[in-house]
Amino acid sequence: MAKQSPKSKSSKGTVQVKTSNDRLQLVFRFAGKRYYLSTGFTDSVANRKVAEMKARQIELDIMSGNFDPTLAKYKPEGLLAKVTPSISPIAPVSLIDLWESYIEFKRSSLSPSTLAKDVKRVTRCIEIELPVKTVGDAIAIRDWLIANKTPNTCKRLLTQISACCDWAVKSGSIEKNPFEDMAGDIKIPKGEKEDTDINAFTQEERDKIIEAFKQSRHYRHYTPLIEFLFLTGCRPSEAVALQWKYISKDFRFIRFEQAVVVSERGLICKKGLKTQKKRSFPVNPRLAELLRSIKPADVDDEDKVFPSKEDNVTLPR
Repeated sequence: MAKQSPKSKSSKGTVQVKTSNDRLQLVFRFAGKRYYLSTGFTDSVANRKVAEMKARQIELDIMSGNFDPTLAKYKPEGLLAKVTPSISPIAPVSLIDLWESYIEFKRSSLSPSTLAKDVKRVTRCIEIELPVKTVGDAIAIRDWLIANKTPNTCKRLLTQISACCDWAVKSGSIEKNPFEDMAGDIKIPKGEKEDTDINAFTQEERDKIIEAFKQSRHYRHYTPLIEFLFLTGCRPSEAVALQWKYISKDFRFIRFEQAVVVSERGLICKKGLKTQKKRSFPVNPRLAELLRSIKPADVDDEDKVFPSKEDNVTLPR
């Protein structure tokens, strides 16, 4: 019987026979958790038949409600007594499988932008870029990241992978986290640190930028938005999501309560801001004049203050 690809995944409720380190392994999901059971058998035709029988037994137990989550029931007779400490329990565990299970566990608590950007970036690194992909290869993974990524990116990736493995330890998928404290050893050069001083535009530079947009044949449509960003200091995602109902009728204050974010489905608008639920902002005379000049006479409260030429963002009502 041909070996199954180590990258293939078992669907929920089925048990898959894989080969890891020339030993047959049973892999399956149950109650939101991924299980790995090493049979201890080498990959031969006869041993694979035995492993297939064990896989069917587990499937029947899952369907009948008799599944043993400790896995002791499914281990070959005498195997528990024969296991030696020299065999690492984490060596054959797929890092991408752990990462996917970890993200599914945390999905409800992650923002759409985190799923679309940060999670996607780590997933791509583990699944496509890393030359080795098991938890037991932690040292090799760290060394590859140091050699191929910037210190800042390397530190972020190791931090996220370590958090995944911390969760895996608590979930019983692995016995220890081999990535623990690795991120702390990565030193970030001063120029890459996020707290590096930022030189803001002077008022003269600000006015020149606004005027340049105003005179541009292609970009003059965005002049009010650019001036608004300069006058409020708000995030572009907050300005793009702003509706007229959040600006007081007398133009004395603005309420920022939502923002446009990148999600797995594209651009969406969500309630709440990046670091707070909402924020009230006082309007000065110049900002009030800008808002009066761009507010349509027949405006609806649900209309966006800064509509794009091709609006593809749905705002909540």
